[in-house]
Amino acid sequence: MLEVKTIEKPDERRDFPRGHLEVLHLTGLDFAVATLEPGWRWSESVGPIAGTESCQIHHTAMVVQGRMRIRMNDGAESEIGPGDVYVASPGHDAWVVGDEPLIAYDFAGQTAQTFAKKG
Repeated sequence: MLEVKTIEKPDERRDFPRGHLEVLHLTGLDFAVATLEPGWRWSESVGPIAGTESCQIHHTAMVVQGRMRIRMNDGAESEIGPGDVYVASPGHDAWVVGDEPLIAYDFAGQTAQTFAKKG
């Protein structure tokens, strides 16, 4: 089997305050492109949609543009930027750093399936 899709034509788009997620569903892979504007913060932009205190999604992703800071519930914290590949387990907050939008490619199916969906 061969399956090819382009991020220029996502299967789904989810808009939320100061950002959006474009999703491609392929056999065995749910892929997401997150675009987050300056001022975006998970706890303010997506938290009210998710209904949780912190992000409960596992992310396996790569930053293409911009910078983001991630703080885990246990206090561990890191700033990531272009070319950084990261894994963030459930239980974190994150926010865009600086004046440039953040674009990240997320390969963890959980993001594409549930990020910024109610409940």
